Amino acid sequence: QVQLVESGGGLVQAGGSLRLSCAASGRTFSSYAMGWFRQAPGKAREFVAAISWSGGSTYYADSVKGRFTISRDNVKKMVYLQMNSLKPEDTGVYYCAAGTGRYSDENEYDYWGQGTQVTVSS
Repeated sequence: QVQLVESGGGLVQAGGSLRLSCAASGRTFSSYAMGWFRQAPGKAREFVAAISWSGGSTYYADSVKGRFTISRDNVKKMVYLQMNSLKPEDTGVYYCAAGTGRYSDENEYDYWGQGTQVTVSS
């Protein structure tokens, strides 16, 4: 069992940066791949980034590649999403998730946080 709590969302101007954090609890955190997903108003939830259990592999949606960086600290049981050069289209609720399957498929994730709102103004 893994519990996830996101933080770090907020309002930022286009071109700015935010760092999202996801705090995990549970003894098996380090055995899970971790992902970030987002959902804009009126749209389906979409994959943003993922990182393997060891941190050795990372994956990104094309829309955020080169601007966002995912990382994890298995000792602290934390996952981070550094978001730079933010655009209005990055607005949405960002969710942290833990899973063991295909990184970009939300159905492969077993545990989800409650989400944190990110709003990018133009």
